Amino acid sequence: MLELFHVKRDIPFMRWARSTIYFSVIMIAASIGLLAFKGLNLGVDFTGGTMMEVGYQASADIPAIRAHLAGNGYADAQVQNFGTSRDVMVRLPVKAETSSAQLSEKVLAVLKQHDANVELRRVEFVGPQVGKELFEDGALALLVVSIGIVIYLALRFEWRFAIGAIFATAHDVFIVLGAFALFQWEFSLTVLAAVLAVLGYSVNDTVVVFDRIRENFRKTRMTNVAAIMDNAKTATLSRTIITSGTTLMMVLAMLFLGGEVLWGFATALTIGIIVGTYSSVLVASPVVLWLGVSREDFIKPPKEESGAVV
Repeated sequence: MLELFHVKRDIPFMRWARSTIYFSVIMIAASIGLLAFKGLNLGVDFTGGTMMEVGYQASADIPAIRAHLAGNGYADAQVQNFGTSRDVMVRLPVKAETSSAQLSEKVLAVLKQHDANVELRRVEFVGPQVGKELFEDGALALLVVSIGIVIYLALRFEWRFAIGAIFATAHDVFIVLGAFALFQWEFSLTVLAAVLAVLGYSVNDTVVVFDRIRENFRKTRMTNVAAIMDNAKTATLSRTIITSGTTLMMVLAMLFLGGEVLWGFATALTIGIIVGTYSSVLVASPVVLWLGVSREDFIKPPKEESGAVV
C-alpha cells in the first residue's frame, strides 16, 4: 500500500468515540429539522418550468447573459452552454398566470435587447407532475442503494458492520442535504447525482477501514476491541488522506473553475468527501463497537474430530 507517511504509534481515535457519535447524532437531527421546516430549494428539474434553446452567431458570453436577464426581472433563470459555445440553454421556473409560450416570448425579447442576432431554436415545457416523478424516483434510488449497501456489508462482514456503515453513510447524506436546505442552494438533478456519488464514496472509504479491522481481529490475540480498531485506522490513515486529498483537489477544481453549471454538483461532492472521510474514521467504527462486536465473531470454532470406535 502506498504510504504518504508512517505512524509508529497507534492514534487513539476511539478515545473520542462517544464525542463523535454525539456530534454526528446532533448534526443528523439538525439536518432532518432543516429538511422538515425549510425544505430543499428544488430546481426546474423537479418543480417544472420552461426550457429554451437559443443560438448566437458568435460564442455566447454566459455571465453577461445571466446578468442581463437578472437585470430585467429573470434572476431565477438558469443559463448554460448547450452543445457548442454558440448554443445556450435557458431554464425558467413556472410563472403564475404566464404560459410557457408567453414566457419564452418575453425572455427572447429581453435576449434580443442584449444581442439582436439571437435565434430561438426550441422551447420545451416540463410540467410539475414530471418534476414530482423525478423527485420521487430520485428518493427511491437513494432508498434502494441504501438497502443494497446494508445487504452487501452484512454478507461480506457482519451485521454490526452493516449497521455502522449505513449509519455513517446516512450521516453523510443527511449533512449534504441539510447544508443545501440551510443555505437554500438549488437542488437539481446534478446535485442528486452528486448525493448518489457521495453514497458510493462513503461506503468505499468505510469498507477499506472495516477490511483492516476484520483482518486485525483474525490475526491478533488482543482482546481490546478499541485498540484493534485504532490500529486498523492508523494503518489505513495514509491511504485515506491520499484518496480523499486527491479526490478533493479534483472536485475543488470543478467548484472554482467549472462555472455555475457545475457549482451545485461540485459543492455537494466537496461536503460529501469531507464528512465522508470523517465518518469512515470517527463514526462507523464507534457504532460497531457500541453494538458489541468482538474478536470471537470472526474466529471460526475448531471442528470436533469424531474419534474411531474400537
